[in-house]
Amino acid sequence: MSDIKIYKIGVISDTHGDLDERVLAFLKDTDEVWHAGDIGDISVLDKLQSVKKTRAVFGNIDNALIRKELPEFNRFQIEGIDVLITHIAGKPGKYSKQLQKELDENGSPNILVCGHSHITLVKFDEVNNMLWMNPGACGYKGFHKIRTMLRFDIVQGKPRNMELIELGER
Repeated sequence: MSDIKIYKIGVISDTHGDLDERVLAFLKDTDEVWHAGDIGDISVLDKLQSVKKTRAVFGNIDNALIRKELPEFNRFQIEGIDVLITHIAGKPGKYSKQLQKELDENGSPNILVCGHSHITLVKFDEVNNMLWMNPGACGYKGFHKIRTMLRFDIVQGKPRNMELIELGER
């Protein structure tokens, strides 16, 4: 029997006040949820925190109550991986000024998680030597056609088994 711990991570963003049962069902078997902002209502954060360990940031639509609870940048270590979550990041090769300042001051993480665009994309940024991921939007508000989220494992300090989960039309 192996003693290798597998951490299951659910990555969501742009709930915009909506957290339906399908999202919760896909998060059921995860160890942690990472929310990349635009939570939309404190009840969404409360619900997530009541069912799973949740690491989150505020987004541009989030009110003062959510901004009081959450940072703009959430940086932490898990299984030897340096993770940075923020809402508005730009994209590899063209980062937002705030994110570029964070990277310049504190270095590049191994994994950068962001939201805001409502466009799902996972890409390796070779310049900064980091995995960049945006889970798209799992809420109903916005211009996206399909609600999405990501789920993956961390095994011996490496991300593995990345899944794109489509939750249906918004």
